[in-house]
Amino acid sequence: MASKNIGVIIIAVALCLSTQWALATPNKNSSSKINWQMEGEWKLPATPLDIVYSLDQKHVFILTDQHQVIIYDDTGKLEGTIPVSPGVKAIDIAPRGENLYLIDADKKTFSSVAVDFIVDINIAGSPFRGKEDAPVTIIEFSDFECPYCKETAPLLDQVLKNNPDTVKLVFKNMPLRIHRYAEIAARAAVAAQDQGKFWQFYHSLFSSKTLTPKIIDTIAGKVKLNMKQYKQDMYSSKTQERIIRDIRDGDEAGVTGTPAIFINGRALRHRSLDVIQKIINEEVKKAKSSN
Repeated sequence: MASKNIGVIIIAVALCLSTQWALATPNKNSSSKINWQMEGEWKLPATPLDIVYSLDQKHVFILTDQHQVIIYDDTGKLEGTIPVSPGVKAIDIAPRGENLYLIDADKKTFSSVAVDFIVDINIAGSPFRGKEDAPVTIIEFSDFECPYCKETAPLLDQVLKNNPDTVKLVFKNMPLRIHRYAEIAARAAVAAQDQGKFWQFYHSLFSSKTLTPKIIDTIAGKVKLNMKQYKQDMYSSKTQERIIRDIRDGDEAGVTGTPAIFINGRALRHRSLDVIQKIINEEVKKAKSSN
């Protein structure tokens, strides 16, 4: 759980989240050993009882006397609310806010609530399989040297095979620095995409037991790429920019490792065929009800 000090929390609520206080200017008391400045104030719809921030400081959760947990982003924008029982007197969260923990004094219970933050991920120009207008978009941030990504590739193949009319599968590069040839493989995959052979290259890279520059070039030859063009594209600034953009998109979506999978913007917690299919069914049902 994200750690907190109740005394500090009460002070933070009083200073930052209550009605107007005359703290608009910095403290200029020359005898003070601290300097402070009011950075912002959010008007709440109800009296706050407890507050906690995610460790990445992207989300703040506020328990109110109206039996709700209100969730804001780090700019004060409302992200949503979660109803809770009247007996809930204290809250806490997992490090990134992916779980909300409730202490119910009346029921004498401790509860865990899964929280999914829907993120908007840029997929313009990214390689994809499936129908372009499919109601469900699965985005995979992956590293070609990552052993877990290698295991996930056939799982996603099966998902697409089981849902050919409702799923679009999108690939985003996330080469990790701990893998020596991950970036080279990513560059090669982008070059293969430019010749219309990304998915052949993708499967060949993940099918290889190991990756080295020589093996990657051999794969390029086997999928019959124009090798001169392939080499030029691999080391072009355009290719580098596309990989950097993917990495930046992953960072903004909260990706901290690979593989990271999002289904219509929801981060996948458990990589199993049953769990993925359940989410797909839910999203298809939502799409049908909104039409």
